[in-house]
Amino acid sequence: MAQSHSQPPLDGALYNEDLAPIPADKRQWGAFEIFNVWNNDIQSLFGYTLAASLFITYGLNGWAVFAGIVLAGFIVMGLVNLSGRPSVRYGVPYPVIARAAMGIYGARFPATIRGIVAIFWYGVQTYFASTAVALLLHTLFGGESGPGFLGMNGIDWLSYVIVCVFQLGLFMMGIEWVGRFLNWAGPFVYAVMIALMFVIWWKAGNGIFTALGSIFEGDDATDPRGPVIGFITVVGTMIAYFAAVVINFGDFSRFVSNEHAMRRGNFWGLPVSIALFSFIALFVTAGTVVLFGEKLINPADIVDRVGNTWLTLIAAITFFAATVGINLVANFIPPAYDIANLAPKLISARTGGIITAVIAFFIGALWVSFISNVGIAAFVDTLGAVLAPLYGILIADYYLIHKQKLDVNALFSTDPNAVYHYEGGWNRKAIIAFAVAALFSVATVWVPALASLSGFGWIIGAVLGGGFHALLMRETTSGQRQT
Repeated sequence: MAQSHSQPPLDGALYNEDLAPIPADKRQWGAFEIFNVWNNDIQSLFGYTLAASLFITYGLNGWAVFAGIVLAGFIVMGLVNLSGRPSVRYGVPYPVIARAAMGIYGARFPATIRGIVAIFWYGVQTYFASTAVALLLHTLFGGESGPGFLGMNGIDWLSYVIVCVFQLGLFMMGIEWVGRFLNWAGPFVYAVMIALMFVIWWKAGNGIFTALGSIFEGDDATDPRGPVIGFITVVGTMIAYFAAVVINFGDFSRFVSNEHAMRRGNFWGLPVSIALFSFIALFVTAGTVVLFGEKLINPADIVDRVGNTWLTLIAAITFFAATVGINLVANFIPPAYDIANLAPKLISARTGGIITAVIAFFIGALWVSFISNVGIAAFVDTLGAVLAPLYGILIADYYLIHKQKLDVNALFSTDPNAVYHYEGGWNRKAIIAFAVAALFSVATVWVPALASLSGFGWIIGAVLGGGFHALLMRETTSGQRQT
């Protein structure tokens, strides 16, 4: 039987109010809040740019790419239903759930890895949000153009600082304000994106429908491995894009009233929302070819080229809101918890948020001049490949090793005899499983000899991580591990 949700011992080395179980009567989120978590994830400027770039990267028919993106949405839905369930049941965030698999101190390792990746993403998404603010300021006041310092001019830097301060301020106001912001931003973004689609259609004419099926067929970059591998790579890259939220989805599902609400929110927010958003990306990107003779993949650039001042102003505000929304959800709140998990007695989630913001400021500042040169697909695939083994380990441990039963008190206990203490608080077998799986999954992105597996890094890493963990833990009987 699962342990009761009684108050765990207040061990400062493992416990603070941010990490504590949320009582069932305090969980106020429903399907709509989960739906908006995904809406804001999908609708960011980077999300649109990634989706649009996939339509022109692998030389596939536009509809084939669309199908691959939607398939990825269904797969991600299944993945987060698995990773979100334990936090719905026990009310604790991802860093605490990870203690069952990695050990009470060993869990700091996956939390740190997830935190580093999230901080990296946070800086990048902050830069993308700042391009929307820069578009707004340029439209209203004009101003300088040109690369400037680190590829950004004065207005670009001002916009970047504005976004940094706004995000930190919203986070400091608390999770309830973040939720309200998401509930407003998500639906509004769809309204503006649909408006942009109709404007592009009106300007391009009905000839856009011919472009939808043919404009993306292999004239720039055809995948030498063939269309089937190209299709699977599209699916793998989209899964990798969601990898950060997939692994720590418990940070959000812990606020949900029940598992049914979580599943409904995941369905409408993932495959359904991805299908609509990706169709808009396909439609608008095809329209840019008809209108401008080139494939524009940044919606801020598209709006700027359309030349409608009111649309530009509304779209700039909307893109800013959408990108800030996903940044807070996927890349700010998780590392705040992860950093707090390193030293709960000394670091609160607020302090972790400040540390996140400071480090990410420098990462985002380097996006134009350095990080973007890596390439969007390689960037996404690499971060996904690092996180994938952690997901596989946590899922295998919860469902196969612990049979969905955890001792909540033991998750916060430093007692050497407690079930999750392992060897000095570390489960070395889980660490070994991660190291071996991550080495191979990252190699699929960067080692030429494994180029045929490029785009499969997340899937490979998750399967290997979970498989190695289950194999190494096989001699541990369920009776020894469960309560």
